[in-house]
Amino acid sequence: MVVATAGCTLPAFAPDGSGEDSPVAGGTPTSAAVPGTTPDWRNCDDVPRDLVGRGATGMSYDCAEIAVPRDWNDPQGGETYAISVIRIHSSTQKNRIGSLLINPGGPGGSGVDTAVYLSYGEALGGLPTEITNQFDIIGFDPRGVGRSDPIKCISNADQDASFAAPPDPVSQADFDSLVALNKKIATGCGTKYGDQLVNFSTEQAAKDMDAIRAAVGDAKMSYLGFSYGTLLGATYAQLFPTKVRALVLDGAVDPKQSYVQGSESQAKGFERAFTNFSTWCKATPAKCPIAPDARKAVTDAIAAAAKNPIAYSDGRKATSGWIFVAVISSLYTESSWTTLAQAVAALQDGNPKGIFTLADQYSERKPDGSYTNLFDANLAVNCADTKDAPSVEEVRKLQGEWRAKYPLFGAPLATGMLPCTFWPGDRDPYPAGTATGAPPIVVVGTTGDPATPYENTADLASMLGVGHVLTWEGEGHTAYPSTTCIVKAVDNYLISLQVPQEGLRCPAK
Repeated sequence: MVVATAGCTLPAFAPDGSGEDSPVAGGTPTSAAVPGTTPDWRNCDDVPRDLVGRGATGMSYDCAEIAVPRDWNDPQGGETYAISVIRIHSSTQKNRIGSLLINPGGPGGSGVDTAVYLSYGEALGGLPTEITNQFDIIGFDPRGVGRSDPIKCISNADQDASFAAPPDPVSQADFDSLVALNKKIATGCGTKYGDQLVNFSTEQAAKDMDAIRAAVGDAKMSYLGFSYGTLLGATYAQLFPTKVRALVLDGAVDPKQSYVQGSESQAKGFERAFTNFSTWCKATPAKCPIAPDARKAVTDAIAAAAKNPIAYSDGRKATSGWIFVAVISSLYTESSWTTLAQAVAALQDGNPKGIFTLADQYSERKPDGSYTNLFDANLAVNCADTKDAPSVEEVRKLQGEWRAKYPLFGAPLATGMLPCTFWPGDRDPYPAGTATGAPPIVVVGTTGDPATPYENTADLASMLGVGHVLTWEGEGHTAYPSTTCIVKAVDNYLISLQVPQEGLRCPAK
């Protein structure tokens, strides 16, 4: 089972109604320039057209590649990565402040795609006009992600096997099988990339961000990072505190947590979010066909699939693993709760289509059975960052302990650490200290967030020393731009550098 350790903020809409996205769609990158040179911007209206059918009204789209050293510790080493960047400019822009750099998380999410989605405006879940009227929106695919020299080392068959595998392999034979699969995946990535693997660390990517800042001509950085993007932002603030203008970190990762602590906090977060889903289900049976006991319906479905998985039209079977991935997928947005309930109800009637729709959305599996490189990059970044991956024996022990504490999510989050146990590359952990010399940084937390639990919010703000907490009492992963209260507080900060009122808590609706 592959679980994205830091979560990923994915777009919840497609303006043409297609509902599909492709993080590697779009224009063909040109060869990168020499590090430090001015980017060669070109029109790339084809990127929004390929993603969602059209560009946003009044927005222009330009793309470039920014060359960065493969290893910032040896910037004169000669070899470079080409970082793919998109710049989105509104025709109604005035009193321009500068650029707003965006990262959606993952690690492995495409910032180019996310910037495009956010360009369609608030009515479609995008950025408010107040922001696009004063900032160019800059999206980038971090090194190894999407269009930026993507790392690809997991076969489609191994991805399928990983997602289909039992989320909680109780028997020793099942556990050994999962261990062997994870070892195979890690070894394959090591064989293909070797010494390069360490270069995909968060600290290297944060240094790329400063190269982007310089390339777009900003003296200081304005940044909006979601989920894992908060870790990138926090790392940037520690490395370049005097280059910070305004940082919004939404859906906090706590850099002080060990790898095991981070995984356990996610198990706790997902368990809490699933309990909230179950409570909603019981209270609103008209919207939830598996009421009154959604937890029992889901756990029964997983147990039944372990014995007799239902076949799907594309040849796959709805195993316990695929059902679990669908559950994970549905907890990222409250709007997907009904979708999950309907999918489980349909599965009870022998139709697994809804389960696979949710699971494929999360895993970024395409209709032809191929995958984007989201999870290749996810493993590469997480494992490069991690010096303290547990042993196989420790994972097996935690699997049992966490199962008792977090019945649905504990064991899968424990076994989800196995790839880094076998990861062959050197490690390059990110810093976890204060951003001395940086201005105030806003850290946004959602009380029902499954992937980056709310408790991380104050911890990250405190660690940075200049962090200020903004709370959304809502469900799902990340908060901005969900409600008027959150939008107003974040926009005032980004535009006027007005820090939100201390202790501000925004209601769910």
